[in-house]
Amino acid sequence: MFAIGVIAAAMAAVAYGVSTVLRALGARRVALEMREDGKNDVHPLEEGGAAPSVSSTMSTIADPAFILGTLMVIVGFGGGALAARFLPLFLAQSIVAANLVVTALLGTLLLNITLHTRDWVAIWLVVLSLFMLGVSSSPHAHDEASRDFHWGLLIATFIVAAIALIGVYKLGKYAAIVGGAASGLLFGIIAIAVRVLDGLEPFDLVTILTDPAAWSIAVAGAVGFFVQTVALQVGAVNGVTALLVVGETAGPSLIGVAFLGDAAREGLGWLAVVGFVGAVVGAVLVAWYGTGDPDHFGEAPPEKGGWRRGREQSEA
Repeated sequence: MFAIGVIAAAMAAVAYGVSTVLRALGARRVALEMREDGKNDVHPLEEGGAAPSVSSTMSTIADPAFILGTLMVIVGFGGGALAARFLPLFLAQSIVAANLVVTALLGTLLLNITLHTRDWVAIWLVVLSLFMLGVSSSPHAHDEASRDFHWGLLIATFIVAAIALIGVYKLGKYAAIVGGAASGLLFGIIAIAVRVLDGLEPFDLVTILTDPAAWSIAVAGAVGFFVQTVALQVGAVNGVTALLVVGETAGPSLIGVAFLGDAAREGLGWLAVVGFVGAVVGAVLVAWYGTGDPDHFGEAPPEKGGWRRGREQSEA
């Protein structure tokens, strides 16, 4: 089961990475079409930090590339769900977090994103950290939790969902940061809920539907998908994905260790800690250097080189 979980998590990482780039491509195409139609002469953030309208988000969701990306989300969800059942959450979510690498590499091909040395350093930090986590992780995982835990998870889901929906439409230029981080937390909630969901073994549909954890999956999935879409409209894809990775890795990992009995192999706890911290730090570095405005129209100044953040000043 441990090997199946690792394979499923790797499949989820690839699927989520492909999905993110395809959906970012859809957001870019819709932005271009809207400007050509005279509906959006510039990017919303260039007009005082306004968030995209709900109608523009719906147009993005209807784009063919976005739809294909959504199908890949389903594949990723299936792989992530298997991994969450068979692996400690800190290992499952860290492997899934490798979608950051897939997103960055595929983005260079489909979105013409330039990766600097700092980006490669951060990406390889994530990869090496995931390797350390894999070596140090115990194959044993428990999937039982009290009913109070299930209800608490649902309450937390509603709170995070409310903050996410308000934040992406009220915080202007910070919408990408809020959307990326909140969608990560919500996807992390899905992993936790799948882990503790009742009625799977043996299968009992009534038990599943009456479990608050199942409701958490539905709410977190719908809201997380929506706010990530908004974030991809107003933020750079690598930065949004990195914030998502931090949220979906750190939250479930801490919950798994604190409440679900997740642990490292005997004597390798230090390696698990180093790997976990390294994965989070690497993702944060990608987020820090990639949370600028997206270059939907190919007109933005180039990004600064070295370890400087932001774009070069326009000569205009």
